[in-house]
Formats: sequence, C-alpha cells, structure tokens
Amino acid sequence: MSEKYGEVGMKNLSDWKVLMKNIEAADEGDKVKRVNDFINRKVTWGDDITIWKDKDYWATPIETIGRSLGDCEDFSIAKYYSLLASNVPMKKLRLVYVKAQMSDRQQAHMVLAYYPEPNAEPLILDNIITSMRPAGRRPDLTPVFSFNGEGVFKGTANESQGGTERLSKWQDLMKRAQIEGSN
Repeated sequence: MSEKYGEVGMKNLSDWKVLMKNIEAADEGDKVKRVNDFINRKVTWGDDITIWKDKDYWATPIETIGRSLGDCEDFSIAKYYSLLASNVPMKKLRLVYVKAQMSDRQQAHMVLAYYPEPNAEPLILDNIITSMRPAGRRPDLTPVFSFNGEGVFKGTANESQGGTERLSKWQDLMKRAQIEGSN
C-alpha cells in the first residue's frame, strides 16, 4: 500500500484508522461531524480524468483517502462508508445526486444526507460548503435522486423506487470496497 499511496497517503490512512477508533464511543452527531471534517480536510478535490484517467470513476474510501484526491462522489462515498463503519445505521444515510447552482450555471453534484430521525430534515455533508447544514439552508442544491445500500429513492423521499442494481457504478464500487475490506 505504501508503494501505491506514498508517505502522505499512508499517513492519511493511518489517521483515518485513528479517527475511526476514536469515534467508536462518540454520539452519532459527533461521529457525523468528525467524519465530515476529516474527509474535507484530508481530501483535495480533483476530477476523475486527472486522478483516475477515467471520465467517471467512483473511488473506494481507501482509494480516496490514500490518494488524498477525489471528486464529489468520492468525498460522499468516503463519508458514507466511514459512517457505516462507525455504526451509523444505513437508513440514516443517503448519497444524493443534486443539481448544484453555481454562480452562472447548474452542475451535477453529489452530497451525503444524514437523517438524525426518520422524516427529519437531513443534514447535508458536502465538499463545496464544508460545514454541515440542514437541507433547507442549501437552496443551491436541487435533489434529483438518492440511494444507499438499501435502494434508490426519488429525490429525498422515503419511499424506495427499487434496488440499486441499475446503478452500475455503485454496484462496481460496492464490490471493490468489499474486496478492500471497506464495508
């Protein structure tokens, strides 16, 4: 792994393991905040073509943290898997495809939504606006669909629109993450 990720990547992976150990006994809200802050601090944004030589690559948490680089999907996925590993229930987490309003255009983007209670307004974990905010305080984001390991949902609705088998990038990522031991 040190050959693959170098000294900085190995330090980040070591720091990630320490974080995961340190948040084991933390309350859920603290886990969410600390994971969001850690990933946003340790990972620098980059596009898939530059990082992976691929137009649209979804990296595993180990790849993202090891390389210290990722795009919006990679940030969100690393946070999702980290929170699952810290025993935050999957039903409280959703990866959300959104249309993000940038200064002069809309752009496809992904964030992680955390639902502290069923039907509660989710907190948005993002790499653009790095402080967690309730979804209602993110008028720049328009949800398109959301998903987790349990299914795909229209927008952020609670009713599943089916399984994730049609999300090939997600299926591929989950297989690679399982091989790495990220799940």
